[in-house]
Amino acid sequence: MSSYNLAYCTPENIPAEILNYDNPLEQLAVGQSGKLGILHLCLEYNPSSHKTSIKHQYYKVPLCIKRALYLEETFPEMAYVYIISPSGGVLQGDRYRIDITLTNSAKSHVTTQSATRIYRMNKNFGSQIINLNVDKDCYLEYIPDQIIPFRDSRFYQVSNIKVHDEATCIYSEMLSPGRVASNESFEYDICYMKVKSVNQDDKLRLLDVAKIEPKAENIRSFGIFNNYEILGSVYILTPKDKINIIQNEILEILSGTKEAIGGCTKLPGENGLLIRLLGSFVYDIRNIIYSIVRIVRKNILNVSFSKMRKI
Repeated sequence: MSSYNLAYCTPENIPAEILNYDNPLEQLAVGQSGKLGILHLCLEYNPSSHKTSIKHQYYKVPLCIKRALYLEETFPEMAYVYIISPSGGVLQGDRYRIDITLTNSAKSHVTTQSATRIYRMNKNFGSQIINLNVDKDCYLEYIPDQIIPFRDSRFYQVSNIKVHDEATCIYSEMLSPGRVASNESFEYDICYMKVKSVNQDDKLRLLDVAKIEPKAENIRSFGIFNNYEILGSVYILTPKDKINIIQNEILEILSGTKEAIGGCTKLPGENGLLIRLLGSFVYDIRNIIYSIVRIVRKNILNVSFSKMRKI
């Protein structure tokens, strides 16, 4: 579609720290075929099949999806959707945009097929826009695998999450230090992740920024990563009457784990929760995130959550 051009896939108000790397490419220019990844996905509950189904989809490689799967025996109406990138990762000059909308009481779990790899860059940066729109009585779990920034990579991600006051969305991020097996740990230039959430009336619910520049700051200092390697963030937007019990159960999980440290705080207005995690291994942070999903799903939907299966 002609309207899906470079401007459509480029974040607004890119911070100066990222624009410092906005140099022209000598190879395939920004905005050319293969540099713009687009995914549009609309899900809704289908009363005839008693399942959440894909009402509309459009994608442009290097982003794509396959058909929805129904993996949860205890909740067969939930649609599991896997986001796939055939290119294997984000290259310099890549601009990705993901738009996901849930309507008509849809229930879905969206994840990535594997980790998001941010390849080495010397001229430009990579970016990704994630727009989530969760309508009344809908439920979304957006739980991607970890981001792996390679040496000298630059990545900017902005996530806009619109959630109705009578809906629920769990959104998570995991950031690894790099290709540890290749002795690359905190050797990327910058990883800048911004999360903003509003309700159905565009009233602000949260604004959170994580900007990590390993070459410009002491990542190992107290108050940043200290001796840990993995950063995890979980954002829970859900009706106020469920906040206290969910927070208490999450705090119980965090206090009982030795593999990571973390905290869980209420958002302004008590309309959600923010959980920040630090650990040494991806699987430790992933398991805690799955435990959080399990808690939320039990309290909101009264169903269980099985460990994820990747295809």
